[in-house]
Amino acid sequence: MSKVKIGVFGGYRGMTMIRQAIDHPDASLVAVCDKYEPLLEQCRSLASEHGVKVELFADFDDFIQCDMDAVVLANYANEHAPYAIRCLESGRHVMSEVLTCATLKEAVELVEAVERSGKVYQYAENYCYFNTTFEMRQRYQRGDIGELMHAEGEYIHDCSSIWPQITYGEREHWRNTMYSTFYCTHSLGPILFASGLRPVSVVGFETRNMPFMRELGTKAGTAGMEIVMLENGAMVKSIHGGLKREPGSINYQMYGSKGSMETDRWEFGNLHVYLEGDRNCVGEHVRYVPEFTIKDAEGAGHGGGDFFTTHYFVRQILGDDDARKNSIDVYQAVDMCMPGILAYRSILNGNAPQVVPNLRLKEERDKYRNDDIRYLVSNEDIPNSVFEMVRQKWIKGEPG
Repeated sequence: MSKVKIGVFGGYRGMTMIRQAIDHPDASLVAVCDKYEPLLEQCRSLASEHGVKVELFADFDDFIQCDMDAVVLANYANEHAPYAIRCLESGRHVMSEVLTCATLKEAVELVEAVERSGKVYQYAENYCYFNTTFEMRQRYQRGDIGELMHAEGEYIHDCSSIWPQITYGEREHWRNTMYSTFYCTHSLGPILFASGLRPVSVVGFETRNMPFMRELGTKAGTAGMEIVMLENGAMVKSIHGGLKREPGSINYQMYGSKGSMETDRWEFGNLHVYLEGDRNCVGEHVRYVPEFTIKDAEGAGHGGGDFFTTHYFVRQILGDDDARKNSIDVYQAVDMCMPGILAYRSILNGNAPQVVPNLRLKEERDKYRNDDIRYLVSNEDIPNSVFEMVRQKWIKGEPG
């Protein structure tokens, strides 16, 4: 294979991948699919500027007939697994944007589809590839801070100002009906990726729904939290949602038996590391800006993370072992996603702990094979005028 022929499903979030595929030396963009015609026109113009011929589709059934080796799924976050399975069954490699799956049944089906296909499945959790979080992974794997005891991941992003631009005034848009703990992998994912440890149980919590979000069309808890136990006995606090803080908070902390690491809460890109010496409570603290392992990532979207997901996907398909080692496979992908599903089940059951299955083991899959509970938050009693107001703001380009 000289170049990997890539198709992108979802032009809004997928625009980053579209730009990278156009310029990547080992890939060629051959197709884009999106239901919104103006986005397809943007793709047509971009491809023309680069002298690239790209087929454009408004329907996935037509798109999947295109001659392509791999598909990037950048469609709605609650619809990735069914499309991933269809692409795998058609013989295509798959890179999935967040999140992996919406139910435990989908998680089982996705894992088995990847195993049957023998194709590359890569999860595009770009927060794992910041200069800081990837450095945390490298240092933890070297044993710098010893064995993980506790970790925290925080993704605080108040989306109220951009709600019209990301929900379009659609009552049934996934962001308007999804529960508080669903979008958990930006906070939890980098901890699991850095440590290599598997979650074994979870307890969920959420804030109440706040008026500033209800007035935009959603009644979900404004923020969700998962308290996760890992296989070695370490605990993780994962919190995410629309709490009031500007700029938003993307922060990670790892406490080990020999030291700790944490990203800077206010100055993005800085890492703090404490390494203990031979005496308890005596050690050295350093603060520095880690370098990217690949310089081309500098300036890429999401703190450089968008470069690595697409680059490693392409290189892994071409047999690059380093790319495979630094990619998130389907097992770790469902590990990052299932705690959010089960945390909401915990909330609905009085914050009772929930077991997180290990889907690497075939004997554990049968218990969840038909677990198709799809949690949704009803907004039926929000008047239509709210959604029409949001839609008009989207059309006019106004903030929420």
